[in-house]
Amino acid sequence: MRGTPRDLPSDKYHGQYQSVDTYNLVLFNDDVNSFDFIIENLIHICEHTPVQAEQCTVIAHYKGKCDVKLGSYDQLSVLKREFDLKGITTSICENY
Repeated sequence: MRGTPRDLPSDKYHGQYQSVDTYNLVLFNDDVNSFDFIIENLIHICEHTPVQAEQCTVIAHYKGKCDVKLGSYDQLSVLKREFDLKGITTSICENY
């Protein structure tokens, strides 16, 4: 059964809630760092599983970039600094 108008959220709540996870940390492909180095750092910095880290590394290699973490700007800026210190190129982008 389809929803009726009374099942829809009230207009008084419209716009009051904003998702905290509105940004993506994007990993870019490079020709400097090894796959193993990138994988190790995704595991350490982003707390990825080994499989997740390997998949993100392969995607970034073939597509040029890969979203590796979703979060608030403040959370992701800390992770980005860690990647910067390791010489790994990342960027923080708005999640649409």
